[in-house]
Amino acid sequence: MKVISKLAFAATLLATTAAFGQGLPLKALPDDGDRDHWLPQQVNKDGALEALQKVTGEKAVKFTGTQDEPLQIALVYPSADVSDFWARNYLAMTKRLDELGIKYETREFASRQIEHALQSTYANQIFQDKDLYDIVIFGPSELATQADNIDKLSGTDDLTTFVWAFHTPLKYLKNQPAAWFDFSSAYGALKMCDYMLERLGKDVTYAMNRGIPGITDNQRSGDFKDCVAEKGNWNPVYEHYGEYQREGGFTGTSLILQAYPEAKVIHNANTAMAMGSVEAQVSSGKEKEIFSTGWGGTGLELDAIRRGELDATPMRMGDDVGAATAEAIRAHLEGREDELPLVFLGRITIAHDEMSAEELDALEKEAFRFSGVGALQR
Repeated sequence: MKVISKLAFAATLLATTAAFGQGLPLKALPDDGDRDHWLPQQVNKDGALEALQKVTGEKAVKFTGTQDEPLQIALVYPSADVSDFWARNYLAMTKRLDELGIKYETREFASRQIEHALQSTYANQIFQDKDLYDIVIFGPSELATQADNIDKLSGTDDLTTFVWAFHTPLKYLKNQPAAWFDFSSAYGALKMCDYMLERLGKDVTYAMNRGIPGITDNQRSGDFKDCVAEKGNWNPVYEHYGEYQREGGFTGTSLILQAYPEAKVIHNANTAMAMGSVEAQVSSGKEKEIFSTGWGGTGLELDAIRRGELDATPMRMGDDVGAATAEAIRAHLEGREDELPLVFLGRITIAHDEMSAEELDALEKEAFRFSGVGALQR
């Protein structure tokens, strides 16, 4: 049964809609007409993001309210894939909720990244059973594909919706979620671009294992491609869409090694494809000849860097998303939702094979302070 007052959650939803849904953007940009989404800096009130980042990195402050029964939380996300992003943020959220003293129960609806229809089925099930839940956390298989489901859940009375793994509020949504939690793929792409140019120089021939056409790949792959072309005159000889799957990374890399031996860099758009890519390289004995990138700095990627199979990755301070979600839940329960940013962004740095063991360990400890150091058991 729902345990939080319907009146309180309705007030929260109305306040969120009034603050964000009808008043976007808070700041206009010259290229607004070229995008179907708002950028974080356009929808966050000044200082709100920084405040939540600060709270998330500090010691937990106990929830000041009371609960008769646990909060009911549904999670819809592609946690059946190789990446441990979803599992880690689930652990980070629940452990932070424990620290905050908030009682909760969760139900997970797992899928793979390519199982769009299954996610839609889950969303419809939650909508039909909306009286059972207080909060739904949605990690879309792809944002545009799941936009209608996000819109429907976000517009449901007495249900607070958060979105994980995207930070681009769509302009055409009638109902904005209460908040978006992510790491900026565009920011990570530019960080990776600058690092690669500094390390490898200009006029590099490379190939790419891209994900699924959409916002995430446009930023992770497209923004990287544009940046290295503009700043370093890099030349992409092949782009393979591996659908964010290990098999896609393996197949794409096998094709690259056979047909495009001039490519000395392979850029991978997520953990799963990076793992498939290094597997193909190792099986061909060419892992030392190719400069390989990953995405996210997950435990699997860091282990691959330590083994000398992966060279660099934009590393998210992974537990930030889950911990910040817990803090947002506390703010909603305490009636402070107007203090929150609409879009939360976690921190990103570059982890690479030239770091010492101590440096990698320190990054990993900070990034996974809730979910634990080392690859998760799947």
